[in-house]
Amino acid sequence: MSEGGTTIEYTPTWVVAVVCSVIVFISLVAERILHFFGKYLKKKNQKPLFEALQKIKEELMLLGFISLLLTVFQDRIAKICISEDLAHQWLPCKEKKEVTIEHFQTLFSSFLPNGNGRRLLAEPADSTAYCTTKGKVPLLSNTALHHLHIFIFVLAVVHVTFSALTIVFGSTKIHQWKNWEDYAKDMEDDPEGVVKTKITQVQEHDFIKGRFLGIGKNSEIQGWVYSFFKQFYGSVTKSDYITLRLGFIMTHCRGNPKFNFHNYMMRALEADFKKVVGISWYLWAFVAIFLLLNFVGWHTYFWIAFIPFILLLAVGTKLEHIITQLAQEVAERHMVVTGELVVQPSDNHFWFNRPRLVLRLIHIILFQNSFEMAFFAWIWVQYGFNSCMMGQVRFIIPRLVIGVFVQFVCSYSTLPLYAFVTQMGSSYKKAIFEEHIQEGLVGWARKARKKNKGSGFKRQSNESSQVGPKEESPLVFEMDKVNGKESSSSAV
Repeated sequence: MSEGGTTIEYTPTWVVAVVCSVIVFISLVAERILHFFGKYLKKKNQKPLFEALQKIKEELMLLGFISLLLTVFQDRIAKICISEDLAHQWLPCKEKKEVTIEHFQTLFSSFLPNGNGRRLLAEPADSTAYCTTKGKVPLLSNTALHHLHIFIFVLAVVHVTFSALTIVFGSTKIHQWKNWEDYAKDMEDDPEGVVKTKITQVQEHDFIKGRFLGIGKNSEIQGWVYSFFKQFYGSVTKSDYITLRLGFIMTHCRGNPKFNFHNYMMRALEADFKKVVGISWYLWAFVAIFLLLNFVGWHTYFWIAFIPFILLLAVGTKLEHIITQLAQEVAERHMVVTGELVVQPSDNHFWFNRPRLVLRLIHIILFQNSFEMAFFAWIWVQYGFNSCMMGQVRFIIPRLVIGVFVQFVCSYSTLPLYAFVTQMGSSYKKAIFEEHIQEGLVGWARKARKKNKGSGFKRQSNESSQVGPKEESPLVFEMDKVNGKESSSSAV
């Protein structure tokens, strides 16, 4: 029998069977829940949300693989030795005299017999003796490794949960705009409006009166200040929605004036959700950098809370300012227009001419805010509220207030703004088509591209031929281009 605890060789078989059965049962229940939820989404034709669910499964599989690696290499990591001087540098907490290298023990150790603390199942009795005999200390103790394992799991769960809540609350806000969509359609169906030629005074239009602040440098500064505060109250008004909706339809769907812009916007948001819910490589790199810089005296856990806060304010201000710019362009060029006032969507209004960059920033905001909340919860449960890693109360309260503020504003303001304003780019998303039409067009586009490449090869081999290949519809290649862009962005 081992000094570190009873091995499987001397453990009652009924104990092993019961523990394994409980673990397998819980795993199967979780798997079945995800399976039936996926079937429900398929039944409701919610393919984007189903793909988001698949993304969550991928994250869970990644966590399982991380768990496996930590378990398999636990003993080997514990046998990597470093000098004591190196082990006492960049510590998260000030080391006390009576504290040994096992300073990562949890508060629960006091409840265990003999006060020796909890041992992990895979922790050998000589996990520290190997390095001690060499006058060194382990790179990472088994206890610290186990706590790190728990933190990674908590981080992923909190991020997925917060992302889902953000999408749910944001979608609820966007659904309130459905009445504006119905109102716009009723105006288009009005027989009196169809017969009469409408003359619109630009300066008297509700959209211009609400967004145009004049001409000059002072008005530009006022526009940015106005956009900053506008994101917190009435971020999108009825006149904003109707005007920008018409601008999108006249640019991308001129032949379909009754296009349902609201449904398209919801489909596009659902498709983007699968990108937001994942954890990309650069987000894991951020975690590693934070863990590196989180040593005593720097209060990194406090300053890092301002990153999502500042990014959130910047993104919200920019999205509001784009609406203001659209109003500015029309007001500066026209005094009177025939028909309805129409804005011109363009990628030039976005940072680096890339509307998709906004989604990347929202992804970073949600992850960093989730990271902050997960780190707080993990420290509280694992080490207690009075832990040195928790920090002083004067640092804790602002962190929590900022975290709640970021989650609320991102759900009810920034995300709906993103779903609405990013449609004002130069191109449309493939969500503009219904699901069955998307699949048909994408397949058609791929076949056309292959056929075009093949016919190009034939032309090179037979230059004397005067008959060119049959030209395909520009819509096919545009759809293929849109699909390629979205596929490449999701892979990053």
